[in-house]
Amino acid sequence: MKKLSKQNISLDKLAQIFPNISEQQLNQFKLLAPLYEDWNTKINLISRKDMDSFFERHVLHSLGIAKVMEFLPQAKVLDVGTGGGFPGIPLAILFPETHFFLIDSIGKKIKVVQEVSNVLKLKNVSSAHIRAEDFSEKIDFVVSRAVTKMETFVPWVKKNVRSTHKHTLKNGILYLKGGDLKEELAAFPKAKEFSLKDYFPEPFFETKKVVHVPLKYKS
Repeated sequence: MKKLSKQNISLDKLAQIFPNISEQQLNQFKLLAPLYEDWNTKINLISRKDMDSFFERHVLHSLGIAKVMEFLPQAKVLDVGTGGGFPGIPLAILFPETHFFLIDSIGKKIKVVQEVSNVLKLKNVSSAHIRAEDFSEKIDFVVSRAVTKMETFVPWVKKNVRSTHKHTLKNGILYLKGGDLKEELAAFPKAKEFSLKDYFPEPFFETKKVVHVPLKYKS
């Protein structure tokens, strides 16, 4: 395995992309790679190829949502199918005053999320071994990394989205997806795609997008 020091995206680059990031947050991001490398030897969370590009393919990709939406203090965000904690953990580091609920139907992955959150001392993260259909909290946004098609995903989470909004985008889903989404999003005329290549120059992001789907809301 290549050494993690050869990550495509350095902490210095992260500080350039998010200039308001604190030293404490940078230190938390610095801990991510060794933490996940260690857990990856116990639980197969991330492919070896992706681990070699960990910051680009997992941390920075997760933070693509932050280029589209700046979550407000006291906002609540649900990460469905978080796996080992993406995009929820990087977003929780970047937005320490926003509360993140990270859920997954696989218990051993949630154990990793809990352990990583504890090491990073993330007070704004709650996690649970639960299916989205059984989650009952009211939240402002749902984030996820292409867990399933949108027509399947929306019914899982629509019940959880608050009807009043305070952010620049209407309450709803912020979904990390790739490729041509025209057919998949045809049933969602209010959906908007944000291309990550507009924010990050690396080839990995050429076809990657954040998709915003507003759900029930009042103006």
